[in-house]
Amino acid sequence: MPFTIRAPRPDEAEALAELHLRTWEETYSGHFPPSAWGPDARAQRIRMWTAICTEPRADWRTAVAEVDGEPIGIAHSGIDDDGHRLLWLVYVLAGHHGTGAGQALLDAVLGDEPARLWVLDGNARAIAFYESNGFRDDGRRQPTGFETGGDEIGMTR
Repeated sequence: MPFTIRAPRPDEAEALAELHLRTWEETYSGHFPPSAWGPDARAQRIRMWTAICTEPRADWRTAVAEVDGEPIGIAHSGIDDDGHRLLWLVYVLAGHHGTGAGQALLDAVLGDEPARLWVLDGNARAIAFYESNGFRDDGRRQPTGFETGGDEIGMTR
C-alpha cells in the first residue's frame, strides 16, 4: 500500500503516542519489560506527543507516515546539548517494514545532513538500516534505563 509523509497535526497527540507505544512493543518485546509500554509509559508518551504536536520547538523536525489516513510510522529529530542534530526516533509498524516508509521518515527529519542517534545494541535490523544511511558506531555507549534492556550504542554520520 502506498504511504504518504506529512507533519503531525495538533489533534493527534494521543494517536501518535499509541502508535509510538505499539511500535515499541513490537520492537522491544523480549528486551524491555512490559512497563515500557504500560500505563506510566502511555502517560509520558501522551505528554511528549502533545508537546511535539502543539508546541514544537524551532529545531524540531517531525514526520508521520500514513496509509489510507492511518498513521503507520513516526520520526522526530532535534538538536542535542552539544549542538548536533539528533535523531530521537524513527518507528514504523512491523506490518509496514520494507515499504520504504522508514527511509522516507528518516529523510524527512534528517535529509542527508550530519547527525547522531542511539540504537539498542544488538538491534541488527535497525543498525543495518542506519549503516545504509551512512551512520557508523562512534564508540559512545549508554544504558537503556531498563534493567533487562542492555545498552544503546551511539552512531554518527
